[in-house]
Amino acid sequence: MIAIIDYGMGNLASVSNAFAKIGYDNIITRDPEQILAADRVVLPGVGAFADAIGNIRERGIDQAIHELVSRNTPLLGICLGYQLLFSESDEDGLHKGLDVIAGRVEKLQIPASFKVPHMGWNNIEIKPGSQLFAGIPQGSWFYFVHSYHTVPEDDTVMAAAANYGIKFVCAVEKGNLVATQFHPEKSSDMGLQVLRNFGAMQ
Repeated sequence: MIAIIDYGMGNLASVSNAFAKIGYDNIITRDPEQILAADRVVLPGVGAFADAIGNIRERGIDQAIHELVSRNTPLLGICLGYQLLFSESDEDGLHKGLDVIAGRVEKLQIPASFKVPHMGWNNIEIKPGSQLFAGIPQGSWFYFVHSYHTVPEDDTVMAAAANYGIKFVCAVEKGNLVATQFHPEKSSDMGLQVLRNFGAMQ
């Protein structure tokens, strides 16, 4: 069973429907006990970092996430959920994140000819050997909506990068902790393959 974390923000139904489409039973929950009992867990999200991390801490979900990471339970962060896994964000002030991936979330500083937010399809550069991108061709296209990007302290966690005015990390992989800046649930067949790969993680 896959638990999709509901902390009051995010496109929960589209993530749930995407997993159902490829044959994975899932539940949407904000109950830490249900989250900890799941075989795999997804941290989705759309919105502001400060509001999201506040909701997560208020509900005790932060403790559950740290427990999942310590157990090496497969955990997938998506979009804002990806950013929340990092140490801190400078979105509307400095805010502490979950700090399960060392690094910062920073505003996209890109040439004026590029619009912010970065919204739409972008191809990616995949790190060889990534389990999250198994079977996905180099240069595949995924759907992005974001104004901030991540800067990991350890370059080895990068699973993929994208180029939109600047080159930035768009996916990370650290054991069974994986996360994407793009939305796999909105990224057609290649996005569904990412979700299948996550579902196959042990």
